[in-house]
Amino acid sequence: MLNNSCSRKRTYILGFFIGLIIAVLLAIFPAHTAHSQDRFGINLESKTAPVILDGRLIFQLSNAEGYPAEFRANLIQSKILEAARSPIPIEVTLRTNDILPTLWLNDGYLLTVTERDTDAGNDVQEQAQIWQRQIQLAINRGQRERTREFMRSALLRSLTILLLAIFLHWVLGQIWRGYLRPILESFLPQSQLSPEDQKKYHHSLELFLNLTLGSVRLGLWLAIIIYIANQFPITRQWSYQIRGTLLATLTSDIINLDNKSYSLPDLFFLLLLLWALVLGAKLLADVLRSRILQATGIGRGAQEVIAVVVRYSLISIGTIVLLQVWGLNLSSLTILASALGVGIGFGFQDIAKNFGSGLVLLFERPIQIGDFIEVGEYQGTVERVGARSTVIKTLDRVSIIVPNSRFLESELINWDHDNSLSGLRLPIKVAYGSDVELVRQSLLDVAQANSDVLTIPSPQVLFKGFGDSSLDFELRVWTRYPNRQVIIKSDLYYQIDAIFRQRHIEIPFPQRDLHIRGHLPLQLSPELEAFIQKILGTKNQ
Repeated sequence: MLNNSCSRKRTYILGFFIGLIIAVLLAIFPAHTAHSQDRFGINLESKTAPVILDGRLIFQLSNAEGYPAEFRANLIQSKILEAARSPIPIEVTLRTNDILPTLWLNDGYLLTVTERDTDAGNDVQEQAQIWQRQIQLAINRGQRERTREFMRSALLRSLTILLLAIFLHWVLGQIWRGYLRPILESFLPQSQLSPEDQKKYHHSLELFLNLTLGSVRLGLWLAIIIYIANQFPITRQWSYQIRGTLLATLTSDIINLDNKSYSLPDLFFLLLLLWALVLGAKLLADVLRSRILQATGIGRGAQEVIAVVVRYSLISIGTIVLLQVWGLNLSSLTILASALGVGIGFGFQDIAKNFGSGLVLLFERPIQIGDFIEVGEYQGTVERVGARSTVIKTLDRVSIIVPNSRFLESELINWDHDNSLSGLRLPIKVAYGSDVELVRQSLLDVAQANSDVLTIPSPQVLFKGFGDSSLDFELRVWTRYPNRQVIIKSDLYYQIDAIFRQRHIEIPFPQRDLHIRGHLPLQLSPELEAFIQKILGTKNQ
């Protein structure tokens, strides 16, 4: 059990640090998103529109007098696409006049470069020259990618990458199951675990391997699909549109609270922080219980109370701090809190009742970890007292999860409450005519010979009365191992049977005498009547 607990702690630590790493990555996600928005041209605040050819950004256009940026970009983009599809060579020329420079495709007008189109540090003429080169390169590349030679080469590269991906898919499975599994299994000495704990460990390990392997394979195939899609102009354009749509969806505001807007990555980042807070609180509570409180020598029940209080206090305070740091005014959530209160009152009343009962159990401590209890038809040792439920390990090594409210609403037998001293009663029946003193002494000898039976208080034998077919006795013994009472009773009964056989004390069984009155309503033959009379006459003599 100790090794299993250590394994769970390693899992918590790993999950905690993974959560922190993802949170840090998401913390820099807005800057990356802003860069991506600028790259894919979906930045709505700059009033610009992208000019794209075959899924590649050429440059950004701004608004012109009487012409929105999007209108200009669509018009120019259609002309550039037509030029890229043309089998004849296309030359981009720059013409200047007294007003503004213009760009032409052969003899066809393309666009006029305005002051708003210039970047920082460039004048209109320099910006026109830059765009001339960029457009010329984009058209040349577009015409080259539409040739048969390029399509044949791209198809060959795609097939090669596809075969390589299939091979890597198989290799990853071999690495994960042939090399990674033995490495992970070496962290835990399974020889010291019970069969049940080994089964749980292997199940958790298999789940972890399948999830990580599936994630790596999914990432591999997504990368392969993106690579193959970027090999061809049409599929690259589809890929660009899908990525732009996804980025626009993810970065758009979906919730407005307290005059602030929150996007999907913002909410996901907040959820990751809360998840890291919950894992960190549990990790600190476990360290407090196992390292600090255990060294103080206080009882396991008190350790559990302190650990649970510290854990939920950290979660509550940390949640409030995170929401405040996140910029969310808690006063704006009053309506939501009221709705949740009504929901708890109607739909989650059992959960609230069990949570309140858990707090009562933790502070009043009618049961503690390690106590042997009996609630209803269940009998076992308390393994954990949680905020909502309590785990009981039965004598059959089966974990029973009992809601906390049941301990306060029904009768509870705690064999270890305040004192583990417990009495056991064993009813004994012997046949009539047995020597009662010999029976008494035999039972006392059996009780005194058992190592699990205490000498103080001393065993007692009570004569309970005269039964229908037996003399009724009761052997009373005391032990400090109530969780072994079934085994102790079984050992005592074995020894009682042996000593009764040795001392010839008979254990009775039910007997009945049958008396028949009156005459039998049967017609007997003369020979049978003579035989019966002869027997009766012989008996009377």
